[in-house]
Amino acid sequence: MMQKVQRFGSAMFVPVLLFAFAGIIVGVSTLFKNETLMGPLADPDGFWYQCWYIIEQGGWTVFNQMPLLFAIGIPVALAKKAQARACLEALTVYLTFNYFVSSILTVWGGAFGVDMNQEVGGTSGLTMIAGIKTLDTNIIGAIFISSIVVFLHNRYFDKKLPDFLGIFQGSTYIVMISFFIMIPVALAVSFIWPMVQTGIGSLQSFLVASGAVGVWIYTFLERILIPTGLHHFIYTPFIYGPAVAEGGIVTYWAQHLGEYSQSAKPLKELFPQGGFALHGNSKIFGIPGIALAFYVTAKKEKKKLVAGLLIPVTLTAIVAGITEPIEFTFLFISPFLFAVHAVLAATMSTVMYMAGVVGNMGGGLIEAVTLNWIPLFGSHGMTYVYQILIGLSFTAIYFFVFRFLILKFNIATPGREIDDQQETKLYSKQEYRERKNKKDETASAAETADETAALYIEALGGKDNITEVTNCATRLRVSVKDEKKVEPDSVFRALGAHGVVRNGKAFQVIIGLSVPQMRERVEKLLDQ
Repeated sequence: MMQKVQRFGSAMFVPVLLFAFAGIIVGVSTLFKNETLMGPLADPDGFWYQCWYIIEQGGWTVFNQMPLLFAIGIPVALAKKAQARACLEALTVYLTFNYFVSSILTVWGGAFGVDMNQEVGGTSGLTMIAGIKTLDTNIIGAIFISSIVVFLHNRYFDKKLPDFLGIFQGSTYIVMISFFIMIPVALAVSFIWPMVQTGIGSLQSFLVASGAVGVWIYTFLERILIPTGLHHFIYTPFIYGPAVAEGGIVTYWAQHLGEYSQSAKPLKELFPQGGFALHGNSKIFGIPGIALAFYVTAKKEKKKLVAGLLIPVTLTAIVAGITEPIEFTFLFISPFLFAVHAVLAATMSTVMYMAGVVGNMGGGLIEAVTLNWIPLFGSHGMTYVYQILIGLSFTAIYFFVFRFLILKFNIATPGREIDDQQETKLYSKQEYRERKNKKDETASAAETADETAALYIEALGGKDNITEVTNCATRLRVSVKDEKKVEPDSVFRALGAHGVVRNGKAFQVIIGLSVPQMRERVEKLLDQ
């Protein structure tokens, strides 16, 4: 059951990867359209403003079509075969579902408490999906419908029909089945979702009213659940869903940047929900403190080696918000340190929130600068001064706390290993090439990547031991038949992985941002 939940969580991350670039475009465009900062250049009737308006509208593509992206993105991660066809099926069925909902509410809207004559948005509970006026189920509806389609796809895509019905095989068969399933599903959603929307409104009021306590609990859970992969279920409804803001914090914040930049009211008063998107501060300010503690406590003869290891992963965490390489480094060594990290991260976010800091800061420095500091510093500069001062204070707190714990409990963090035994060399690229009688040592990058994929397969117990392969943003998620056949972590690290999470027959190989390409290569080799 846990494997299925983890796979589902990783699937939600597929479309999320698109938001970083889109967020930068919207943030920069908002900055260059701001009259306070740009002066006469930002005249709405001027050429400068018009050019940035056009660029900004392109950046809004991802945010405005978020449900469609999730509907298409889920099959990329969850479909076990023919993912491209599964995406087409999911899109078709999701649109069919919304046409059914729209027509049901047009005919019987009064019975379900929905007035289809209202304008979309606001408290109407309605939205536009690909030109269809329908209930606003946001990404939740898209994920639900897409998951149904993926289930049917995995089960029936290869079903053989009689020759005279051959035209209805494959994707057509899945869409046919789904068409009739969507009728009762649309009826059920039309009845249930208006009540859910009322409940979401109550939840929003509760969480906003809970203030600092709610922010602490949210941030703590978002960090502490990272090893399980379940953190997706914590932040997704807040950041990309309707838990506390219409359309999610990311979309709502970006839509109102211009308004906030012109207002003299405190940001916390303008958008208190933004306290639930401060978890990125632990990446910007917390990780440097951890890395410095690792370096200071390392053995003298290993400090240069440790510095070479920590500098790139620390910069990655600060700039891009990708923390798994360094977090998993000490998670495997001492889960206690990771729990301390989660507590400090939650406390940092809470202190910042109490100081008036809110916004869209779930990622790294790029996101904080482009979507917060640059467009809003002119009118809310002191808020960000407080944020930076608090953040740097926590950098020091992180350093002293981690240094104390490492020395007090003699934790074998990088550079403090008790023994220097060599890692196993059972699966080296050289041995693999020799086994395949490859004489050319100047293999292309693609060949080298294919070799690495093959080595990962062997380290996971071989082709016959692997039952399923998916991925999230940085991890290759693999289900195996026999976990005893999987090699030790040192083998995976020798291949370039940052670590391995083991949970029974479910394995997560921490590869990094190149994991989608690695998954493709692994699946290609498994199919051969």
